[in-house]
Amino acid sequence: MVRPRTVHDVASGKLCTGCGVCAYLAPDEVRMVDVLDHGRRPLPITPVGSGAAGPGAATALDCCPGVRLAHGSSRPAPGEIPELRAAWGPVRAIWEGYAADPAIRYAGSSGGVATALAGHCLTGEGMAGVLHIGARADVPYLNETRLSRTPAELLANAGSRYAPASPCDRLDLVESAEAPCVFVGKPCDVAAVRMARQVRPELDRKLGLTIAIFCAGTPTTRGTLEMLDRLGVADPTRLESVHYRGAGWPGSARARLVDDPPEERRELSYAESWGDILQQHRQWRCYLCADHTGEFADVAVGDPWYRPTGDDPGQSLVLARTERGVRLVEAAIAAGALVLTPVTADILPASQPNLLRARGAVWGRLGTLRVAGLMTPRLRNLPMAGLWWRHLSTVEKLRSTLGTLRRIGRKRLREPAVLEPHRPPSRAGAAPTVPAPAPGARVPADPAQTTG
Repeated sequence: MVRPRTVHDVASGKLCTGCGVCAYLAPDEVRMVDVLDHGRRPLPITPVGSGAAGPGAATALDCCPGVRLAHGSSRPAPGEIPELRAAWGPVRAIWEGYAADPAIRYAGSSGGVATALAGHCLTGEGMAGVLHIGARADVPYLNETRLSRTPAELLANAGSRYAPASPCDRLDLVESAEAPCVFVGKPCDVAAVRMARQVRPELDRKLGLTIAIFCAGTPTTRGTLEMLDRLGVADPTRLESVHYRGAGWPGSARARLVDDPPEERRELSYAESWGDILQQHRQWRCYLCADHTGEFADVAVGDPWYRPTGDDPGQSLVLARTERGVRLVEAAIAAGALVLTPVTADILPASQPNLLRARGAVWGRLGTLRVAGLMTPRLRNLPMAGLWWRHLSTVEKLRSTLGTLRRIGRKRLREPAVLEPHRPPSRAGAAPTVPAPAPGARVPADPAQTTG
């Protein structure tokens, strides 16, 4: 079986998650760019083969969630809910509820809990900032990494962004901050942070809380452009804003052009945007993901899909996975930032019924890829085989194995990915909102690392 030697092997082998941790760990060697049909990808600052590779590249590979995810054990630790450990990772407490501030709840993709909890950490816990992603001002359908220092900045970026993002590329802003910070990202992003903090002691000291958002996969930029076309956006350079969810639960996909009249409405339902378009463009590594619920985070937040949506202004399912997570969620409840009610363990599988089958299917896909001699991620203590046997029908088992054989040809998995940067024209008069470096922070060697 093929093993990657560098993070560039991971990207060319189509296992990259796009998290950006390699650009943080090796800023003089790696820059992140957007590749239209693959996602955010690392490119070498100096051409590969020039002899310029340094120790940062090896460290970055060691922290790459595209090729490695591992728990220390698959057994529940004291204080964890034992019946959830095997399929859902460590869980110490579960709540359901929403942000107390109606504006945050309305703007969030479910109940606004991630935004409200992060805001409490700023105002009630003395944390210095929140590292997260937001839309680029000059190209609103692309994302960039930001360090927000106020609840108002967080509210301006509330809601899901179903597009490639590399929040780990600016972990230097956390490392250089004057006090601990919050990190918000997808499960793979948080897993990368967990590995990076083990090799960067100052980063470890400056991470006050990690929040993961449940994730069913990252669509490529090609998916967003197709969605925009369905929304009637023929010229993306005229785009003023794009929202994938929010303004209700689950909310609709919405776009606005700079010259749209006030009454103009460009909307697609969640079923139309995600179900019909975006999920068809998920990057390949997402099909091999065993962690959709942020098992390596302090707190993970997702949708309680067992509830009917539509008239509900928004609900969130909240998992505290560490003692730190329990403490900070309880502090946010006590401070009046969150309105949460404890729920029983069975609410989690009821809320995300598809994720057990998705995780089981990964076992079949990985086995097929190994037999075919292709590169696969190494996953330790993330049980999958039992889910494959118990939760997948015969047809689903065949899809996970024989279907993967077909995908090897259809997705050209034996061929290296062609990683050409997407260089969109910016909207006239708009400038990218690159976060200002914190005191002592390094400045990226290439603007594509932050504006990509």
